[in-house]
Amino acid sequence: MKMMAVKAVSSLVFILVLLISFSLYFSTLDLRSHFSSSLPFSHSLCRSATAPLRVYMYDLPRRFNFEMIDHGRHGSPFMPPWSRNSGLKKQHSVEYWMMVSLLYKGDADQEMEAVRVLDPESADAFFVPFFSSLSFNTHGHNMTDPETEVDRQLQIELLGFLRKSEYWQRSGDFGRLPKNVSNLGKDVVAPYVHVVDSFMDDNATDPFESRSTLLFFRGRTVRKDEGIVRAKLAKVLVGHEDVHYENSFATGDNIKASSKGMRSSKFCLHPAGDTPSSCRLFDAIVSHCVPVIVSDRIELPYEDELDYEDFSIFFAVGEALRPNYMVNKLREIPKERWVDMWKRLKNISYHYEFQYPPKKDDAVNMLWRQVRHKIPAAKLATHRGRRLKIPDWWKRR
Repeated sequence: MKMMAVKAVSSLVFILVLLISFSLYFSTLDLRSHFSSSLPFSHSLCRSATAPLRVYMYDLPRRFNFEMIDHGRHGSPFMPPWSRNSGLKKQHSVEYWMMVSLLYKGDADQEMEAVRVLDPESADAFFVPFFSSLSFNTHGHNMTDPETEVDRQLQIELLGFLRKSEYWQRSGDFGRLPKNVSNLGKDVVAPYVHVVDSFMDDNATDPFESRSTLLFFRGRTVRKDEGIVRAKLAKVLVGHEDVHYENSFATGDNIKASSKGMRSSKFCLHPAGDTPSSCRLFDAIVSHCVPVIVSDRIELPYEDELDYEDFSIFFAVGEALRPNYMVNKLREIPKERWVDMWKRLKNISYHYEFQYPPKKDDAVNMLWRQVRHKIPAAKLATHRGRRLKIPDWWKRR
């Protein structure tokens, strides 16, 4: 339990909320599949709502970040590019893209949702550049693997560093976390970085007819926790000629095959994996394959700006496991509605692109904007908490 608490704490990417860098804490949200922050707040005066978020980034040794991808080959000033051949590791790179966006010193006219400040007193949020998701998936693959001790020691060392920070201490020490650490009142949900290539020339004159497969899934069918639904779905979906449901491992060739399958399918199935979300959902979005989300409790990124029902279909787990129910419902969807969802996917897919340099409304800027949206409520809670003698007094009436 102590180990889970330490890993949950080290998942901090900002000092405001705390989520994406995942530990072995599993609740309704997966701490290593979502993004969040935790911030001690500045004492700055009110600022324009359109002004970029001012972020102070802690100066950490390279072993906490870049060294995990360049293995010490470059000197300290060097910012290594993300490898195009990183395969499945790419899905664990959100912290990398957030960090390099703060290091970007490009076009001054480019609209950025966040800018780096060197004076912590002027910061709205604090960013901890620890690639915790990548660390966990680099240093061993499960808690019984001896290599995971490297990841654990990095997190312990990081926590020791942060607790010495005046600004961390000012926040009230976010290291003391309750069991319900995931809280959408303060947390920001991040998309996985998609693994398949984006569908850049999806210009079919009749996309509905050109996509001959009704429903597509290619991935691991044996998963834990909520992911056991995958094995059950394999039995339910047998016998439908236009449904492709295949057990597959994420090799380079299999990722290419998945991309081809998604691009030739009307709907792409997204059941839970080890956690309610996985990169498959975002692979489907950038492939313009209408996601079919099977979950009773998934949380999705950018939901204050996007309505997923405009471009996705949702089924409860119980509904999806009823023989023929889900397939029949998908067949009943009119061509016109599917085409509208396909067009919507084409219009919003750039919100899920992680890139350097960052661009307006891409994934990095969307996430920084989500953090900025959280700050007023978080500041309110912090300020009230400091002055109230009886916290949450209204609940005691």
